[in-house]
Amino acid sequence: MQDIYDKAAAIRLIVFDVDGVLTDGSLFIGDDGQEYKAFNSKDGHGMVMLQESGVQIAIITGRTSEVVRIRMASLGIEHLYQGKREKLPAYEELKRQTGLNDRQIAYVGDDVVDLPVMTRVGLAIAVQDAHALTKQHAHWVTASGGGRGAAREACELIMDAQGTLQQALQAYID
Repeated sequence: MQDIYDKAAAIRLIVFDVDGVLTDGSLFIGDDGQEYKAFNSKDGHGMVMLQESGVQIAIITGRTSEVVRIRMASLGIEHLYQGKREKLPAYEELKRQTGLNDRQIAYVGDDVVDLPVMTRVGLAIAVQDAHALTKQHAHWVTASGGGRGAAREACELIMDAQGTLQQALQAYID
């Protein structure tokens, strides 16, 4: 576990997939074609706390959804890449924009489409209910599934490794 904490201590940016990571992977589509997704509020708060600690967040997702844009805006996430079936070009663009290197970036994924990025980053995280091959290539696997607290775990892992978690949590009981 120390190796994971060492990797997490170097992270300056974490990238999340959406479907299967920030959601449980279910797609709700109404008769009018409108897409609905359920996000976990605890995951969202973890993402806010992580950003407040100085770590940036980005989203790279294969689908395009207005609800994702709205949710990420509400969390203050500026780096949003939607409609990226091939995620590696978006990841390379994100590195150019931020000036960060692979070692400074974490990625949280759930399926094989995430592997081209996961195999490059400094900290690759798979959610508990990820595809077996994805978990095999992850440095760390969350105890929770996608949309069920996995993002919060990833955020708190990084904050804990960087020494910012206890102070962030203490603010709620002082």
